[in-house]
Amino acid sequence: MIKGSMVALVTPMTLTGEVDWEALDRLIDFHLDNATDGIVAAGTTGEPSTLSFAEHFDVIRRVVERVEGRIPVIAGTGANATAEAIELTRYASKVGADYCLSATPYYNKPTQEGLYQHYKAIAEASELPIILYNVPGRTAVDMHNETVLRLAEVDKIVALKDATGDLERAKFLVDSFRGTDFKLFSGDDATACDFILMGGQGDISVTANVAPRQMHDMCAAALAGNESLAHQINTRLLPLHTGLFVESNPIPAKWALYEMGLIERGIRLPLTPLSEKYRTTIHEALELAGVLN
Repeated sequence: MIKGSMVALVTPMTLTGEVDWEALDRLIDFHLDNATDGIVAAGTTGEPSTLSFAEHFDVIRRVVERVEGRIPVIAGTGANATAEAIELTRYASKVGADYCLSATPYYNKPTQEGLYQHYKAIAEASELPIILYNVPGRTAVDMHNETVLRLAEVDKIVALKDATGDLERAKFLVDSFRGTDFKLFSGDDATACDFILMGGQGDISVTANVAPRQMHDMCAAALAGNESLAHQINTRLLPLHTGLFVESNPIPAKWALYEMGLIERGIRLPLTPLSEKYRTTIHEALELAGVLN
């Protein structure tokens, strides 16, 4: 089972908004060289809502091919239409992804029963293990802990990415699943260190886009129970954890990677490049984390 620091990879784009395939290869190599434990391809940080279906498929395929089995590839296959999520999941299996990450359906605001039936249908159609993804701040729907407990009983559903940032909720889930095979990952960088120390298995991270080695080291220390070292590393990363959300993700992360010389400034409307007033904030956070050459 995957664990540690898994990057929610951005999808690099040219200044005209086309997917930059050479830069994508460069980012993958950057993560392979810096101990990232897994790559999420075309997850929500990868702007799938503005990718065509063909582009979404191609990003997943390209990451799988470039990684060549060296670390797990988790395909972002969430959608607000269940049939669409099933189609994406089947394609991810076809091209060799290791897991699927499926966010709760945005905008529809299904009931808890609707969420259960949505994920159950995906699982029944999937050949890949599925990671649930709860991010109510972006989707406007919250998957309750009781629904997670129900879904954990469904074959193929193996884990949850919890991006609520609510450690009390996370502790309930950690205690509920202790001793089982169901795994819990943080999706909130600011609280991920404490999440892992209380029993989570890792972090699906935005910060890892720009500080992969440091995020790997922090997660490894927390998984080993080395609270002092984990917090020491995390303290240097805190300005990134907050700075990368001064505007909607992935706007700041893409700007940071541009500052690091890894990608161009391309992003697709309705998202726009980082506002000038925040650029110093991002630059200083990169310096504090020690990732600028």
